[in-house]
Amino acid sequence: MVEFTVGDVAVYQGQGIGRITGVGTMRVAGTELKVYTLRMDSGAIVRIPTDKAQSVGLREVTPLAEIPAVYDILRQEGQRPKDKTWNRRYRAYSEKLRTGSVKDIAEVFRDLVFLRGTKELSFGERQMLEQARTLLVKELSLATDRAEGDVEQELETLLAHC
Repeated sequence: MVEFTVGDVAVYQGQGIGRITGVGTMRVAGTELKVYTLRMDSGAIVRIPTDKAQSVGLREVTPLAEIPAVYDILRQEGQRPKDKTWNRRYRAYSEKLRTGSVKDIAEVFRDLVFLRGTKELSFGERQMLEQARTLLVKELSLATDRAEGDVEQELETLLAHC
């Protein structure tokens, strides 16, 4: 189990990147819980019990050594969706985003960029593409210590073949 301290940057699955602003206790239903206080990039404040952090998807930023595998996923040809209806595709992509895995996020981003090249995306798919792009850019930027704009430009160049 990963222990976070104040000032650490963490990824909260499906929500994005945040900074640990506090580690303290909180009384819930008469029980004292040790909690992490996380300020998300969106400004939202989230409190997560420390003993549940891993099970709810709070994790460290992907280590630099694992980033090449993410780029390998992005270089692969996008997968044509098995489901023909947009709502089933949307559900499948949502499940992948909720895992919080940067590799799953990369797959969703790659596949939606590929799909966008073959047909018009539904409104929900366009929103999901932007969510996947944002999550991926922020995490890759932190992991590689590069500006978000540089990472975004690199992703666009990398996926120009789609």
